[in-house]
Amino acid sequence: MLDSAGLIDLETRLGAANYQPLDVVLTEGKGVWVTDLEGNRYLDCLAAYSAVNQGHCHPKILAAMVEQAGRLTLTSRAFRNDQLGLFYEEVAALTRSHKVLPMNSGAEAVETAIKAVRKWGYEVKGVAENRAEIIVCAGNFHGRTLGVVSFSTDPDARGNFGPFVPGFVTVPFGDADALAAAITENTVAFLVEPIQGEAGVIIPPAGYFARVREICSARGVTLILDEIQTGLGRTGRLLAEEHEGIEADVTLIGKALGGGFYPVSAVLSNSDVLGVLKPGQHGSTFGGNPLACAVARASLKVLVEEGMIERSAELGAYFKAGLEAVRSNRVREVRGRGLMLAVELQADAGPARPVVEALRARGILAKDTHGQTIRFSPPLVIEREEVDWALERIAAVLR
Repeated sequence: MLDSAGLIDLETRLGAANYQPLDVVLTEGKGVWVTDLEGNRYLDCLAAYSAVNQGHCHPKILAAMVEQAGRLTLTSRAFRNDQLGLFYEEVAALTRSHKVLPMNSGAEAVETAIKAVRKWGYEVKGVAENRAEIIVCAGNFHGRTLGVVSFSTDPDARGNFGPFVPGFVTVPFGDADALAAAITENTVAFLVEPIQGEAGVIIPPAGYFARVREICSARGVTLILDEIQTGLGRTGRLLAEEHEGIEADVTLIGKALGGGFYPVSAVLSNSDVLGVLKPGQHGSTFGGNPLACAVARASLKVLVEEGMIERSAELGAYFKAGLEAVRSNRVREVRGRGLMLAVELQADAGPARPVVEALRARGILAKDTHGQTIRFSPPLVIEREEVDWALERIAAVLR
């Protein structure tokens, strides 16, 4: 059995260098805690970018996965299975959706929505052929596929990957007037994150999404909310759209839909948009497979039945207040909603990476983003005493 150094060497020699992970080799996880090969325990304050909202290795999701894996795992969509319809029924009832299209990854869900809304634009709205435009926001993150990076504003995401897919218009995030001004007769959709996670947990001004909803409804524009990271309890509501009392036309979910066990995503829609798709026009061999559906059903069930959404709201507010109480001249701002939190450092405080390394040395795994920001998004099963434990160590490092 190789030790951590040996395994890190293997990754370095044989793997593409498209990530820069912390040099900790994890081998076990339970709840909010993970353990490395040397037996050191860490409080996970990333939750796999919110894919592990229900905690590591939740026993009820594990049981559902094992039971289904022993019966039937994959049929492709060439045949039906006994889990897909039940998944549709449960996720639709929970989110008040009319149509569901299952995929595997979040990026696939985004690509699916782009294809569907363009088709809707031509066949329902009457946009001229090949003229459809989708408005997006500066600072967005919707995945890594070529289609998605075509409308990214991150130079690292775009550099030397062109030529890019046309048909996207960029406006500032949080500026409803800019959205209204950018809409033309060719606009079919506005694709936006309720909170920009990868950009550093950027929260729009109060009332922004209520205004966005009004503009999109008045101008015949489909509102697509990418809730892949903000959804399923992360911000203290089932979906982040609920904070402003709106409903999107199309909602994208993923990450925590698989409970940390299996990649599952879904496009949730009104009947109009997904109704334009006909057999053979879009699909996925693994999308909607019975194992994924069984895992997703269990993941949603424990999220609701075990009060994780309410816990996110309560302990998120508590965690945020604790971060705001830290007295350090290195801290510029604390941002967050629910258990989606970030600490941005002062410009002259140096990069966040050394701070993240120092946190790891004290038993906390967090993630730096965009140079100066540290993200804190633990699994929603975290307890108050564990928040206190984390805050004590975070404060010590920031001071």
